[in-house]
Formats: sequence, structure tokens, C-alpha cells
Amino acid sequence: MTTRKRSGSGSKRQLKEKVVQIYESFFKGDETYKTNATFWDEFFLLKPKVTHLENEIQKITQEQLSTTVKDNINELFSQCIETLTHENGPQASKEQYIRIICAMQTLCALVHAVYKRITAESGLDIINLLIGFEDAEKKMQKILDHCHNFLTGEYPDSLKGLCLKLLLVFVTGTENVSQNTLVEYIMITSMFECLMQLLCDAPKRQLHGHDVVLLLTLLVNYRKHETANPYVVKLSILDDELALNGYGQVITSSLTEFCRQFTLQQSEMQNASWLSSLTNMVGNMFISEEGAIRTQQIRANNALLVALYEAIHLNRNFITTLSQTQTDTSLPPSPSNTLNAGQSAPNLTNLPVVDIIAQPSNLLVTFFQYCSIIMQDTKSESGGNTVKLCFLILSCIAEDQYANSLMHDISLTFKVHLHRMPMRHRKVSIDKIAASQPLASTLLDLLVEFIMSHMMKKFPMELYTLCIGVIHRILCYQKRCRVRINYQWKELWTALITLLRFLVQNESQLTKKMNIFDLLIQVVNILNLFITYGDTFLPTPGSYDELYYELIRMHQVFDNVYTMGLRYASGDSEFKDNAQKLNNCLINIRAIIKHFSPKIEQWLTAQNLSTPSEDQILEVVRKNYDSLTLKLQDSLDQYERYSEKPKHTQFFTTMVRNVVSDTRQSIDFATIDFQIIIQDLQTN
Repeated sequence: MTTRKRSGSGSKRQLKEKVVQIYESFFKGDETYKTNATFWDEFFLLKPKVTHLENEIQKITQEQLSTTVKDNINELFSQCIETLTHENGPQASKEQYIRIICAMQTLCALVHAVYKRITAESGLDIINLLIGFEDAEKKMQKILDHCHNFLTGEYPDSLKGLCLKLLLVFVTGTENVSQNTLVEYIMITSMFECLMQLLCDAPKRQLHGHDVVLLLTLLVNYRKHETANPYVVKLSILDDELALNGYGQVITSSLTEFCRQFTLQQSEMQNASWLSSLTNMVGNMFISEEGAIRTQQIRANNALLVALYEAIHLNRNFITTLSQTQTDTSLPPSPSNTLNAGQSAPNLTNLPVVDIIAQPSNLLVTFFQYCSIIMQDTKSESGGNTVKLCFLILSCIAEDQYANSLMHDISLTFKVHLHRMPMRHRKVSIDKIAASQPLASTLLDLLVEFIMSHMMKKFPMELYTLCIGVIHRILCYQKRCRVRINYQWKELWTALITLLRFLVQNESQLTKKMNIFDLLIQVVNILNLFITYGDTFLPTPGSYDELYYELIRMHQVFDNVYTMGLRYASGDSEFKDNAQKLNNCLINIRAIIKHFSPKIEQWLTAQNLSTPSEDQILEVVRKNYDSLTLKLQDSLDQYERYSEKPKHTQFFTTMVRNVVSDTRQSIDFATIDFQIIIQDLQTN
């Protein structure tokens, strides 16, 4: 069935809203505002149409941008600023507030759209195109003064939220934040204090905390190795306990929510029928929707991981926050918590779920649990980068004296549910109740799990090096402070020896791509640390016996490592020096094996036994310690302290670029509910 329309008669066209008509004419060069004295007052009472505004700017040719339309863009930017001035403090009229909100939203859309037009090839300058060189400093100062005023005064939360969105639009305009010339104005006018004020206020933190921490993180990374960055300086010396706790609670809340969602999904999968499990198994052969969503959530949380890194790396006072029991359980709006907003939630009411909020928790507990989830993915580049970031954070924590004292405090014990990667040779029970233990033990459990679950063809060499480095730092602290924890050290020794065996077995493939000798030396020296100094931190003399038993029992692995090292040391390999160093590190382990193996054989012959028990072997070991001679090895308890520059500078540049890119795409200044704004105005 068709409908006929008569020319010139009542055929209906969709009418364009007035504000859209204004955009179209304005960005074609129309200057009606010059002849209409009330133009701007009326314009800022119209609800902005963000998508239309951005589309009109995208239509403008490059020539028009730099000539005819540039003046109108400058004028719109200036009028937005002037409109922010049209208010009498918190007591401004409702009409004035609406104009301010519309001006802020228009500013966000204008800056966001103009940034899209600035490319290396365009030859356009953001300052000239948006503001004009002559008044740039004065106008940017005005905007930042208004933002400071709105963020610190008794203004509606909707306005505070828009201020933070505008600042994020400014900061994320270019892929490399250090090349963003507009950020220089934010450096001159520090917003640090007013951002800290928001973090100190619990209700404000729940609403705006994520944006505040994200903004601070990006500002801290502005040319931080090139010039004196005031945000780096102020974050380094911040000692306001409320602000530091607020900063930590924002991170904890988002990571906790991610862990909660993951636990719910795992519980749902475990309780599914065998048919559903089969369907999931087949579905997982492809890129599942759930997997894609989880990857998005992890990327969204990378900003908070960078924030955590900066706080730990720069501010020693923040370490105390790591152990503070978290009571602020309300979750702030953040990308990780809103990615599933458009999807119906699964019915999980009948599933047994570990309530991670009901139990005492802190930032370290949450971070360890989060690490156990994201460390399961190292195959993708983005997943590997996230895991590396976690290991760098752990390295900073493991180097800190106070953090170590907290983690080793036997009076501070927590039940941490560490997730384990599904593997063919073991079943993973999601209902496993974790033992209450010091966090140092939990951290060692996490690291042992990583070692055991990532020995794969695509071997993540750098991640293993960082992992072993964290273990080394923990042991150095225990040796230095003579701290003994009741830990199952055999699990660590088994993991280290298993890693040695894997490296030797896959030596021909791995040495084509990487230098495995550095990692072998690291692992052997950790075992040497136990041999030489174990009496200062192992819990009992019996632990020493168990160590020797494992070395003797797995002697074939060490023989193979030595044989491999000898082969490379005697040839013309590029690894010749490393191989020689490795074999030198094996001196004491080989001495132990050579000393005890004949003693055990003699005892077995005398007892006419072929399969002795572990206790019988341990007894032989105990009786023959006195005749064992070992060499004292130097620098086993020394390590190179962590430094971001120069080794990891490029890594963080890449991570911050990814955060900028993700933030730029997720900043939501378009969906503003004016009904909520009216309610805000009525309650303020």
C-alpha cells in the first residue's frame, strides 16, 4: 500500500528544533548574533543537541575552519565563558543556572568536536581555532576559575559533574597528553586542592570520585619527566589522611565491583547444567560476548591501576591507605560499573556467592584478588600490558618497608579469594574458602599461581622476570628484618623448580626469541637465598630439611640446567657469559646434591631399602649437615631498586595513551537529564 502526496499540499516534513537550525546557520558563517542583542541569552536557554553540534563542526571544510567559521567558533567559546559569569553565587536564579548548565555542556561538545579536527596533517592549532591566540590565557584562566568556584562551592552536583567532564575533555584532547597545549593552562592554575576537597567528602566522592582520580592521573602524567609538574609535586607530598583514603576508596570500589561481577559469573557457570556447560565450552572457542565485555571492563579499570601506581610510586603516605579497612562500600559511577547498563542482569539469586564486602577488606586485599583475575590473560597485548602494570605496582609495594611490615604483621590476617585459571590437569573449586593469613602469604600464593599457570609456548618472559623480582624483594625483607611467616614454602620451591624444568625443556625454541639465562639466574639465586640465609626467615629448622629434600629429589632438573649452561658456555653463543654465570650460581646446589646423594645411597644399601619414605630421607639429611661445605655467595639479598625512568617510560606513555583514548570515547556529557537538574536546583 502506498501513500500519494500532492505537491504543495499537506505533506509533513520533520521540523528541525530551533537550536539545530542555529547550529547549521552559525557554522556556515552566519553572524545574526551581532544584530540581535538577546541572541545569546535566548540561545543558552535552549537544550544543547550535542550530536548535532559535533556533526556540524565535522562538516566544515579545513579552509572554512581556518577562515570564515573560525571567528564564529571563537565567539561561541567566548560567549560560553561569559554565560558562566552570569550568576550571583549559589543563590543564582533557576534561569541563570540553566544557562550555565547549557553553556558548560556546549563547551564540552565544542572543545570535543574541535579537537577531532586537529591532526598533524591539518596544520590547525587548537588554541587559535578554539580561543584565538590573543586572549587565550585570559579566557582559559576564566574557565578554570569558574570550574574551581563550581567544584568548591555549594552548587548542584550536576554542575560539578559537568565541570569535571569539561576538564577531562580538555585533558584528553590529544592522544599524547604531554603534547596537549591546553593542559599547560591547567598546570598554571592548579585544580589540585579543589579535587582533593571532593575526595574528602564521602557523598561527593561517590558521585564524582572516579572522574576526579582519572583527571588527577592524567594531569600527573603531563610531561612528568621533562619539567616540574605541580600535580606530581603536590601528590608526592600530600599527607591529608581523608584525601588519601578517599583516593584509595575510589580505586577499591571499582576493583571490588569488578571482582564481584566476576565471582557471580563464575558461580553461575559452575552451577549450570552439563548441557549449558557444553554450550559454553563450544561458545568459548570463539570470542564470546562475555569475554569482550570483560576485556572492556579491564581496560576501563586500567586508568585506576595507573592511579594506584602513581600514588604508591610517588607518595609514601599512601602506603598507610593500603591497609585501611574500607567502609565506604557505595560504588561511584565508573566505566567498569556501567558497561553492562544496557543488558539485563542474569538471575543469580540462588547462587552461592562469596560476599567480598561482608568480610574485612582493604585496598591490598581487593588488589590481590583483582590481580588473580586479570593475570589469567597474558596472551593478548592489552592483557599482557595490564598484568605488567600490576607487577610494577607489586614491585613498588614489595620494596616499601612499611608496606612489608603491614603485609607480614601476623595480627593483620585476611581471607582473600584468589581466582585460579582453569587448566586441564586440575579442577578449580570456586567455593574454596581461603585461609585467614597475613597478606605476605597471600601475595606469595598469587605469585606461585602465576608461575605455575603461564608456562606456555608464547612464554611471557618479561612478566616472569617481574614476578620473580617481587618474590626476591619479599624474601630480602624477611631476611633483613628476620621475619618468619608460617608459609608452605614447599609450594614456592616446587614452582621455581618446575619453571627451571620448563625452561630447559623448551630451551631450543625459547633461546631463538629471548635470553632465558637471566631468568634462570634469578630463579637459582632465590633458591641460593634460601640455602644461605634461610635460617634467618624460615619458620622452623625442619623447613631447611624440606628444602634440601626438594633439591635432592629434583636433582635431575639441576643437572640438566648445568649441562645446558655448560653447552652454551663452551661455544660461541651470544649467551656465553650468561651461561657461565648461571653455572657459577649452581655451585652450592650441586654441592648439596653431590654431598647427600651418596650418603642416601649408602644408607639405602645398609638398610636394604629401594623406596624410602620422605621422613627416612630427611633423617639422613639431618645427620650429614656437619660434613657439608658450601661457598658464601655475595649479593644474594641485593636488587636494583625500581625506577620508572628510563626502563619503563615508554610503557607508561603507551598505557596513558590508552587511558586517554578510552576516556575520550567514554566521557558522557551528552545525556543530561534536565529534570534532575531542576530537582538539584530545588534542593540547593
